[in-house]
Amino acid sequence: MDLALIAKRLDAYERLVRLDKPIGALLLLWPTLWAVWLASGGQPSLKIVVVFVLGTFLMRSAGCAINDYADRDFDPHVKRTRGRPLAAREIAPGEALAVAAVLALAAFGLTLLLNGMAIALSFLGLAIAAAYPFAKRFFVLPQLVLGVAFGFGIPMAYAAVQEALPLECWLLLAANVCYSFAYDTEYAMVDRDDDARLGIHTSALFLGNRDVAAVMASYAGMLALLAAAGVRLELAWPYYAGLAVAAGMMLYHWRWIRDRSREGCFRAFRHNNWVGGAISPRSGSGRMRS
Repeated sequence: MDLALIAKRLDAYERLVRLDKPIGALLLLWPTLWAVWLASGGQPSLKIVVVFVLGTFLMRSAGCAINDYADRDFDPHVKRTRGRPLAAREIAPGEALAVAAVLALAAFGLTLLLNGMAIALSFLGLAIAAAYPFAKRFFVLPQLVLGVAFGFGIPMAYAAVQEALPLECWLLLAANVCYSFAYDTEYAMVDRDDDARLGIHTSALFLGNRDVAAVMASYAGMLALLAAAGVRLELAWPYYAGLAVAAGMMLYHWRWIRDRSREGCFRAFRHNNWVGGAISPRSGSGRMRS
């Protein structure tokens, strides 16, 4: 048994599903947790929390494997991605699909612990997640598709807890679309030159010199939608304090992205984890309507 070879393969699989880079999972997790807390009136069951946390990590990892499969012929030509396992030919495309299928199946197994409405929605969520990596081939703003894919835990959480999709559910989903559009545009600004050369569609390329303004407008839209959800649910003041803290972070992002440097844009993208964490429905849930 060649232990060194086994360790090398495991390392390749770990990097394929981004276990070494948890930022994507956290960006997916925060909006899901907002929905879990708000849908349950600030008192979610342990089962619901565990199912959605584990499901988020599993689906994010499955999505990474599908994404790398879709981009296997592009990634070798992009500075930031040429070291990914599929791009570097460390693993075969079929292996990536198999990993994605196993992880998605495990996530589906978790949804079986939920109600029928949540299970039905999970099929739509899977379809959107699988479609996103290919959206950049034909859609000029694939970040909008990402926003729906990364926010699909929101309607699933409401379905699991309330068996309904009230207005606040859609406000949260729309807020997440704005959030995802902002941070993934920052991410796309890092690869602007490589994407233009390869003919890949991104919001950074489509927007041109309006990209920074669009990022800040998306952040503003996110805050407005979250504030509207808070008003509808009569959330207490700590919730709005969290929004204010997030707004301060967003203004700081402008300082990082205004010159469109690779380093600054990537730093802003990674910092969005703290933006998501600053928004805490749990702290403002004490005055929620019954």
